[in-house]
Amino acid sequence: MENRVDNPLDEEDLASPDRGLLHIWQPEGHSVQLCPDRVLLSKPVLQVALGEHHGLLLIQGGLVYSFGELSWRHGQRVPVEGPLLEISLVRRTVVRVAAGSFHCGAVTEQGSVYMWGENSAGQCGLNKRGGATYSTAGQADKGPVFVAEPCPVSVVDSEVVPPVAVRVIDLACGREHNLALSAQNEVWAWGSGCQLGLVTTTFPVWKPHKVEHLAGRHVIQVACGAFHSLALVRRLPPQSFTTQRASEQREQSQSPRYLLTPEDSFVVDDTHYCPLGVELPEVSPGKGCPRRSSPRRRLQTAGKSGTSSPASGSSPCQSSIHSQFEAGGDTQTDGSSASSSGRRTNRNSAFPDGLELQALLQRLSSQSTEERDINHNTAAGDNTSLSSHTSDESCLSSTSEVSVDQFAPCYKDESPVKRQINESSGVSGHYLPAVCVEEVRVCLEGERKISSPIDINQAANRRLSLPGTPTYGSPCGRRLKDCRSSSAGRILEEAADGLPALETEVWSWGRGTEGQLGHGDQLARLQPLCIKRLTGEEVIKVAAGSHHSLALTALCQVYSWGSNLCGQLGHDNNPVLVPHLAKLSDGVRVWDVCGGQSHSLFLSDGDCVQPILFYCGQQQGPHPGSIQSQRSLPGQSQRSPSRLDDVRPMLLPFCMDMGYISSVCSGGQSCAALSDHNIMGFISAIHELASRERRFYCWLSSVGKLLLTPLRNKENIYTSLGESCALRFFSLCESFVRLTALIGRHSASLSSFLRGVQGRDVTSLALLMHTEHFVNTYKEYCSAVGNFQVMGGFQSLNKVALDCLGPQQSWFAQLTYDGSASADAPADLVSLLYQPLQQLHQYSRVLLKTEACYDVKTTEYLSLHQGFCQYESLSSSQLRRMKEAEITFAFWQAHSGKTTEILRLPQRRVLCESSNRSLTLQNAGRFSNHWFILFNDALVHTQSSTHHIYPLSSLWVKPVTDSSSGLHAMKITCPEESFTVVASTPQEKNKWLRALNQAVDQVLGGGGQGSSPGTTAISRMASYAFTGEGRFKDAKYTGGWLAGRVHGRGTMKWPDGRTYCGNFKNGQEDGYGECLVPNKVLNKADSYSGQWRDGKIRGFGKYKYASGEVYEGCFYDGQRHGYGMLSSGKLARTSSSVFIGQWVHDKKTGYGVYDDITRGEKYMGLWLDDQRHGSAVVVTQYGVYYEGSFKDNKMVGAGLLVSEDDTAFHGEFSDDWAVNGKGLLSLANGDSLEGQFSGEWAAGLKVIGTYFKPPPDEPENKDRTSLLRLGQYVVTADQRWICVFDECWSRLGCSAVGRGERSTAWDNIAIAIASARQHSTDLSRSHTKLLESLECIPQHEEPVTATNYENIRRYLTKACETPLHPLGWLMETLVTVYRMTFVGVGSNRRLLKQAVQEIQAYLKHFFTVVRFLFSGLPDEGVVLTNTPALPSSNAHNTNKHNTAEQWVVVVSCSSLLLPLLLPRLYPPLFTLYCLQEEQEEVQYWERILRLNKLPDQSLLSSLGVKEKFWPMSMSVLGEKKQIVSSSRDACFVSAVETLQQISTTFTPSDKLQVIQRTFEELTQEVKPMLNSDFLWCMDDLFPLFLYVVLRARIRNLGAEVSLIEDLMDPNFQHGELGLMLTTLKACFFQIQQESNV
Repeated sequence: MENRVDNPLDEEDLASPDRGLLHIWQPEGHSVQLCPDRVLLSKPVLQVALGEHHGLLLIQGGLVYSFGELSWRHGQRVPVEGPLLEISLVRRTVVRVAAGSFHCGAVTEQGSVYMWGENSAGQCGLNKRGGATYSTAGQADKGPVFVAEPCPVSVVDSEVVPPVAVRVIDLACGREHNLALSAQNEVWAWGSGCQLGLVTTTFPVWKPHKVEHLAGRHVIQVACGAFHSLALVRRLPPQSFTTQRASEQREQSQSPRYLLTPEDSFVVDDTHYCPLGVELPEVSPGKGCPRRSSPRRRLQTAGKSGTSSPASGSSPCQSSIHSQFEAGGDTQTDGSSASSSGRRTNRNSAFPDGLELQALLQRLSSQSTEERDINHNTAAGDNTSLSSHTSDESCLSSTSEVSVDQFAPCYKDESPVKRQINESSGVSGHYLPAVCVEEVRVCLEGERKISSPIDINQAANRRLSLPGTPTYGSPCGRRLKDCRSSSAGRILEEAADGLPALETEVWSWGRGTEGQLGHGDQLARLQPLCIKRLTGEEVIKVAAGSHHSLALTALCQVYSWGSNLCGQLGHDNNPVLVPHLAKLSDGVRVWDVCGGQSHSLFLSDGDCVQPILFYCGQQQGPHPGSIQSQRSLPGQSQRSPSRLDDVRPMLLPFCMDMGYISSVCSGGQSCAALSDHNIMGFISAIHELASRERRFYCWLSSVGKLLLTPLRNKENIYTSLGESCALRFFSLCESFVRLTALIGRHSASLSSFLRGVQGRDVTSLALLMHTEHFVNTYKEYCSAVGNFQVMGGFQSLNKVALDCLGPQQSWFAQLTYDGSASADAPADLVSLLYQPLQQLHQYSRVLLKTEACYDVKTTEYLSLHQGFCQYESLSSSQLRRMKEAEITFAFWQAHSGKTTEILRLPQRRVLCESSNRSLTLQNAGRFSNHWFILFNDALVHTQSSTHHIYPLSSLWVKPVTDSSSGLHAMKITCPEESFTVVASTPQEKNKWLRALNQAVDQVLGGGGQGSSPGTTAISRMASYAFTGEGRFKDAKYTGGWLAGRVHGRGTMKWPDGRTYCGNFKNGQEDGYGECLVPNKVLNKADSYSGQWRDGKIRGFGKYKYASGEVYEGCFYDGQRHGYGMLSSGKLARTSSSVFIGQWVHDKKTGYGVYDDITRGEKYMGLWLDDQRHGSAVVVTQYGVYYEGSFKDNKMVGAGLLVSEDDTAFHGEFSDDWAVNGKGLLSLANGDSLEGQFSGEWAAGLKVIGTYFKPPPDEPENKDRTSLLRLGQYVVTADQRWICVFDECWSRLGCSAVGRGERSTAWDNIAIAIASARQHSTDLSRSHTKLLESLECIPQHEEPVTATNYENIRRYLTKACETPLHPLGWLMETLVTVYRMTFVGVGSNRRLLKQAVQEIQAYLKHFFTVVRFLFSGLPDEGVVLTNTPALPSSNAHNTNKHNTAEQWVVVVSCSSLLLPLLLPRLYPPLFTLYCLQEEQEEVQYWERILRLNKLPDQSLLSSLGVKEKFWPMSMSVLGEKKQIVSSSRDACFVSAVETLQQISTTFTPSDKLQVIQRTFEELTQEVKPMLNSDFLWCMDDLFPLFLYVVLRARIRNLGAEVSLIEDLMDPNFQHGELGLMLTTLKACFFQIQQESNV
């Protein structure tokens, strides 16, 4: 016996565990007391599962043991005292076990399923023989009969692509089938019989298939009887028409109305009902549908009959569908089995002719189709319901809405036996699928009589709602994904708190011969169908015996139905085909049920904490087979046997000796229970909590049903209570319903916790996991009761209750929790509805008792102690609220009247009042009357009939400590008023101070306890509505406060639509804020977002006008002042004009650029009072360039005008583009005209003057040339954009350039970055890291070395990457103004010089700012010596001279800042260079294309390159190849490729580095052909370099050279790099000018 190595009894220590104690017994007689056997095991048993003759034990650690008659192990008998370990599952960590009649199942922690035992009907899902199985004769071809060892069963969802494995969380086993519940709450089935609920005609079903009829529903639990199945399903929300119907009822009654009774909560038309019933034929002894020989008959005792043999003949009706409805002798009912032989086709049936049978089938099929169409039309668009005959005569609904033609393809491959039967009956299998002649006869008999014992009216009333998705078609096609997703969403929303659902339904399917399906008949159901009787009964658990079913409700009641031959249902109600309540004594609350073969067990709450057991069912067990003769035949009514005097469940006295029972289990003739020892009071505490919660829920349900529902549904309740009280009463009822639902779900959760298989982790208690939910629900309920009480509702409600309930007044005494109160006064109703608050104290008490079982350092103790504190605090606070409500009600009773009635609000409570003159206003008149009332939300000052209400959320109180006056005074500060009150005594002063502080603290969200006088929060968040005169008149504010003033972030809204959202300081807008100002004329709003100071717009911001204009720039006291950009126009993205420049007092004044997009002109010059005034430049889209002076917005005075073709005019202007006076006109060919000019430039000029045509050899006239020189009237570069740098200095805290504290500037930088990080919510991760690195202030005062110089460069690089840094803002703004100036119309080649000068001015001013921040940075040109070597990768960024010992760094603004600025300005600048060099570029490129057609050697020869420099070979992929005369682009390839990189760089230093590397590459390629000591001479170098330039084919080379010359560091001009640049420039001119190169 190798399997017994790990047996729990083989351990040396046989000490009994504290929990998981196993008790097992069998009923031994009616009058003999049952005595359970205590099974001594060394490890706790987590779960027990019982079959007919065997059982399974799940032991702590995930081990599984078997005991009993193990037929799959060759009939081995294993006693329960020495169970057999299932070795195959040792390392699988099993979490659930299940036992069928003769097979077993287990679910592992990973969700895998293992099965073993009998496999004759496919129960184990194994259809191939293996080493762990053996087969009997005649079964080998259909799979093994027995599976000896646990084998995995794959549950795979093949409807998705790719198929995925399904994780199983629960398993249930019947006699020939299994049900698995997946983690997605779907049901999977395999085995044989209609109890599978699958749309199939082939049995056994070896692989698990999804029960599609339950698709889209949330299945909570599954249970299996012998040949039927049960599923507990979360109910879907009611249909929309139900809600509409309820709303119509509310309108008719003129008051809000709801129903607490569950009977009417789900209303569906009868046409949705589909019984799917198939009535089974009556079976007489010796006849029945044959079944495969069952090997378990060899295991039957002498008391059991087993006369049939395996070779007892084959059935003529052994069709695949008929196997679902087997009612043969092998079916065991109530512990008995009957043998049966094969049932032959009745030749003397009502249909001797096959054609007549065929006609019948066609008629029934067409009738079903017609009914489906009719029901489809009547069901108002419900295309998911299944239709059938509305009465129970629809015997052919075995096809389940599937027509004969739809099933036909499934029968083409019939077995020889099936074909023989079909041929013998004379009917083709195509027309007679799965329906026997005997069944058809029963069906036609059903047309003349109702097969169910209940009448047809009852049958019509029991019909229920939608049974799920349609059953016709492929299961894959029936998968309604949209429906499933929507219902799943509702389910997740409903169960978001993780507590069990109470809105459930019970669905059943399979055989119904004993009425075990609960649908009111004995018909079989091929697919799941909802049991209407249990809808709304809050079923929380279902259990199945062999032929009966049980349902446990949240109200601790048990519904039972099915076989009742032995009284196992616990009642004697007839019929037993629908659920009825078991007969239990009053006060018995059942919280666990199970069913066996012919008995039931109920686990209930007793008078004490310890649970008790009730038993009902078979009690005479010497001869189990003797009950077989008493079993009713199918189709006959069942009734309780007369020998049983009382069917009421019987209390088992021995249960008190078993300890604290946690769960029960039944199977076959056996019963089992698991119990725990009460170690340190832990178990008793948990049982006490669960028992009290179940009792509490039952009480709440009774109050709702017997009291609140009749009162709520009373027609005149609205008029009886009055409008205000009626609304409060409806709110009270709704909160009561929510509390009741929470308690019901919690009680179900506790019951499940006690039955928990995988241990009991106290930290998972719902009280601890969902504390917030409990707290909110109790607070809401207590508040609702208090509000109703304060408004005087209980007085009126008591009268309505007396009138409504009438003789049922005694119910009040029954409804009190302790049964001691009466209902003669309204206070009784108050105490009755305040009763739930006592449960909070019970929570804290039980948690305190439980935490004592743990060490103080454990997680469990900490969680329990925290929960105890929370519920104890909640209990005390709600009791205090209850007392406040009582005091408030008494206060309103004592001070009733119209003057005080306006102060009466439902949520308002009286805390303190000064009617005894304990508090009065300072300096009040002698005869004045001041009455102060402190409510929980406001302080009210009443004088005569005038009330001043001060909300506590915006009230500050502090004691006045002036002892010289002798007054006990307190100063009260409000947003618009402050006053001082005087108390009569020091005690009264302290009393009022404490009351005020606690009330304010409570309003602000604090606990409201323990606040000492004068410690209320000075800074807080609150809302307030201003009423007094001032800027905030009639405004509503929500946000921060500081000692009575708005302070911090908040939102202010005015009645006229103005809105401000941002920062406040000392009662005024200060800091960043966003404002909306309505424009009534344009029916839009102006919006501003930016900086404020002292209540005015000041600083940088963005203003969007209702007219469509957008201004972004600086403001001062609400006016545009400083740098700013104004975009105007009605176009969506492109404004018709843009101005960017300086503003003074809301007007354009200073330098600015105005781009008139509509006219295609750009003005760049000075402004004064919104008019062009001063020196300026104007360019147009036609290439016209003008520079001169403006006055009063006109071109006035001397000016220079140049057209696109270089025609120039210098003279006097009198208006825009209008000439009037002396002038000089120079033509493009050199001719000129001088004299008096008048007229407009575009319309034509009148000239009175002299025409000059200079001779070819005449020298240039310097005076005339100076008149036509560009730049003589423009604004100098240093005077442009001063406003931009002034704004940067202002952000650094300086009043002018360099005037300010350096430390203050760095502080302002740090504050700006920190504030941006705090208020900017859309920052990327990289941007956030950049700001974090910039928050650290670098070393800025120490002398700068080469290392510091590099640190400064790195800091500036980071600072310029974000506009949130002042230097980054400066960089971004300079780029903006530069692009606005030189992009678009500004791309005029005559602006190149100004563009270069502007960049140089940027560098100069920027360097001044940097030197201010880094005081140790020297002036330009200073050489930094004695520094360590610098990385070579940064060599091109600074001017360094390498010596033998050190690096020498020359400080310059060009090397420090140009690499940061120029890449951002490069596109517009290089465009201007290209336009300037356009003509030369054309000549250069034409020669480049022509010369590059020559081969290498020809080109070298024509350039005059000496032959000693000609390469003779080249390397291609490491292989040398000879250069021939026809080779092209083969010489000096490395140097050519290097020079081509000059077009990919931006700064002059980078471009010079490219030129330098080109010379180095050229030298490296020439060196192998010459001596090592070779030195270049220009005569040799220039032709060779000229060849490289030609082969490089660089576009716009002239522009590249000009850019380098203009912007290169002056320190480079006379060095090696300057010589190389001169060589490149010479090559450009050589290529351009010489045609015979």
